[in-house]
Amino acid sequence: MNTPPSPLSSLGTERTDGSSVRIGALVPLTRPGWVEAGQHLLAGLELAVCDVNDAGGIVGRPLELVVRDTAADPQRAAAAVEELAHLGVAALAGEYHSVVARAAAARADALGLPFLCSSAVLDALTEQPTQWVARLAPAQSHGWRVYADFLLSMGHSRIAVAAEPSVYWASGTRILRDCLAPRGGTVIELDLRALTPTAVCDELVDNRATALLLLAGHPEPAVSIVKSVRRDQRLAEIMIGAPAGQPEFTEWATLLGDDGAAIPFLRYLPERLSPLGARVTTALREHLAEAPSFVAFEGYDTVTVLADVLRSHGADRARTAESWPRVAVEGTRGRIQFSRTPGISVWQWAWPPIQVVDRDPAEPDRFRILHTG
Repeated sequence: MNTPPSPLSSLGTERTDGSSVRIGALVPLTRPGWVEAGQHLLAGLELAVCDVNDAGGIVGRPLELVVRDTAADPQRAAAAVEELAHLGVAALAGEYHSVVARAAAARADALGLPFLCSSAVLDALTEQPTQWVARLAPAQSHGWRVYADFLLSMGHSRIAVAAEPSVYWASGTRILRDCLAPRGGTVIELDLRALTPTAVCDELVDNRATALLLLAGHPEPAVSIVKSVRRDQRLAEIMIGAPAGQPEFTEWATLLGDDGAAIPFLRYLPERLSPLGARVTTALREHLAEAPSFVAFEGYDTVTVLADVLRSHGADRARTAESWPRVAVEGTRGRIQFSRTPGISVWQWAWPPIQVVDRDPAEPDRFRILHTG
């Protein structure tokens, strides 16, 4: 389950002499995981580790990442948490996929291992409230409400969701329905287990939908659905949306070209980054050879928070877990503090900045901010 060392740092070799403070990093780096998201998340984590070590480490001890590839597999993630706990890491960081993060959080909670979740948004990250887990990304119920507000502001009241079976997608559908129904909106569910991309187009016409949301995996079936809808003259006026963020990454633009533009999605960035965020942007762009996604900033902020906690309270796991409510750290996207939020079982940053953006049809490499929340 080890991953190759990144060229960003020399931290790929795991120390065994006890001189370093180690953080376990859970990242999807192979299929069926969303590999590009995992690469951006890892780049942010590693850059922050380099910056921490350049500033003196953790009270003179180097900070080290011990990386494990989850490959979007909940069982593999849970096993990695077990392994990392036995290796003596001070805390866990990372993970992008919500269902995978939920499995990791449950195991971390059971083992008494602090876990700062970087990117996963599923509200019910643990079954019961826990002191061991905190999260940087906004809860799905919060972010997707912002997206529902955007849909209504654009005049869309008949919303079709093309959904695959998943706790995450089912949760998203429920949030959208709860937000839209009291305000006159209708959510039409299209089951992708039973419908081909062409059949999805027929259903959109029959149901007079004005917007289609892709609650489906990337690249497939999302890419094939977009291509089918874009080529169907009956659907020339329909809006395609992807609240989960599929169009954020360059693979989307590579696979779809112009067809991938004008598809609004959620991302968690402010309109203007802080000086720290601007510096991190430059370093990440150099490493990734492309513009960093919001996921890379989530990775950087995760290590920034953990390093602050470890400097202040040492590498004792219980003391780290007790420190979540006292965190007050300047991250790339604003000041990070955790609180208990109604309906959320983990310590939550409430809230990171939220935008609805799309790729500009006139310049698909440029993002347009359509709505903020």
